[in-house]
Amino acid sequence: MSPDGRSLPGRTVMRQRWRGLFFAHWEIDPVAASAALPPELTLDLHEGRAHVGLVGFRMEAVRPAFLPALPWLSWFSELNVRLYVRDRSGAPGVWFLSLDCDRQPAVSIARRFFGLPYFNADMAWSDDAAGRTLTCRRRGRDGVARYAWRPDGPAAEAVTGSLTHHLCERYAFYSIRDGRLMRGRVAHGPYRVARAAFEHEDACAPMRWDGLSGFDRHLAPAFVHCCEGVDVRAGALEDVHA
Repeated sequence: MSPDGRSLPGRTVMRQRWRGLFFAHWEIDPVAASAALPPELTLDLHEGRAHVGLVGFRMEAVRPAFLPALPWLSWFSELNVRLYVRDRSGAPGVWFLSLDCDRQPAVSIARRFFGLPYFNADMAWSDDAAGRTLTCRRRGRDGVARYAWRPDGPAAEAVTGSLTHHLCERYAFYSIRDGRLMRGRVAHGPYRVARAAFEHEDACAPMRWDGLSGFDRHLAPAFVHCCEGVDVRAGALEDVHA
């Protein structure tokens, strides 16, 4: 992988677009966050602080690299909860606590082939001149999370070394598949992010669904960014210990 993380070490196996993203972040107790990680991973702290991220967006034109996108199946909403980590070699990435999705086939494929904790959810997305909204109800869980956001300033690439860069510019995820730690890499151009005007109703519901304590329904994120989107290429899963 190149130093900036934006190129794949192997062939592209999937293509997709991530559109209309918001990145909401809270500080989290490092002890509580570490308890949610497998032993092969450690928290990637910024100036001694740990963060949990909530990212909502639309997945568009998701397909294998050698096939066209399919109507309905290749377009869906997603809301994920993630921690920032490094493996034993020091390689950075994210560890997902959950990924809510409103396409059951996508949930099944991601769980089976990528070892990712996807969940079936009822979700609603809207996108107009006033901004974007996303509603999520995870099936089998109580409560509904609602989000509304729009840019509140100019968009720009995050400055290397800044907290925004640390949280947003991630080009790998880790998962457990068949009992082994795996790494998945993605490649895309740098995000152009803006501070976001953000409204919510129970923004922390996904964290409570994931078993994290201290995230009551009135707790607002420390800061929120948004991005119009990026085109993404994904590589095949790698066995971290191979």
